[in-house]
Amino acid sequence: MSHNTPTKVQPKHLLLELLLASGDDALPVSHAVAAGAVFGLSENHVRVTLARLAAQDMVLTTERGAYRLGPAARSLAQDVANWRSTAQRLRPWNGQYVAVHCGALARSDRNATQQRERALHLLGFAELQRDFYVRPDNIEPDIAAIRKRLHALGLEPQAVVCGCTSLDAATEAAVDLLWDGAALNHAYRATQQRLEAWLAGAAHLPTPQAARESFFLGGAAIRQLVYDPLLPEPMVDGALRQTFIDSVHAFDAAGRAIWNRFYDTLPTPDTAPRKARLRGARSATNRPTDFTPETPP
Repeated sequence: MSHNTPTKVQPKHLLLELLLASGDDALPVSHAVAAGAVFGLSENHVRVTLARLAAQDMVLTTERGAYRLGPAARSLAQDVANWRSTAQRLRPWNGQYVAVHCGALARSDRNATQQRERALHLLGFAELQRDFYVRPDNIEPDIAAIRKRLHALGLEPQAVVCGCTSLDAATEAAVDLLWDGAALNHAYRATQQRLEAWLAGAAHLPTPQAARESFFLGGAAIRQLVYDPLLPEPMVDGALRQTFIDSVHAFDAAGRAIWNRFYDTLPTPDTAPRKARLRGARSATNRPTDFTPETPP
């Protein structure tokens, strides 16, 4: 495992990930406890965290000794699903931009300001001038869809979201400096190589170690993809980015297989005869709660 790979995980993050990964099946507590042990978490710590999540309606008890996601986690599940359609959100660039003006919005509410900035960052907007953000108009079906997505992520309806065309040469030059395309290209290549190198040796790792390392490596790759500004060519190398995206999907599939093998080594719980399986749009290679930090990673 890379010396840059973290070794600790918050119990809440891990348990929400496992519950998301279980798909339609309830997650037996015994499986959650066994997974927690892989990360050095005690059985008591896991059980206490599950109780706290239940009190917050993040999880529900479906039968004795088993849990599934609760109503308060629905938006989290939706955030998790969005990364898989990243490539489908792109469309050809017409050379124009989308602008968001936030000058009329209050800055006194710190939470609202953080949520606003996070929404803009998640969609790749950068601040050109104070309270004036732009990005290339190359994502989502149209500007109305971008506006709707921003609102869903927390941008106040009072913000002005509109097309931006016919920039003068000086402004165009300033816009070009808002993103570092070379750094993005380097990150695409570096992550792809790191994931592929790990997968090449994963078969030789003990299953618990492979599960733990795939969790951290996959989580970092997913965060990189979620926060990618999705710039058009020639700002970035589009083919290189697509290769990176493909490598994340391949790693996610491998992570599901690894975690399924881990679950297969556990006794079948008496109260939940169906073992929790990694299904649907998520795997335990990703850490969903890391999609919503107050500041980007």
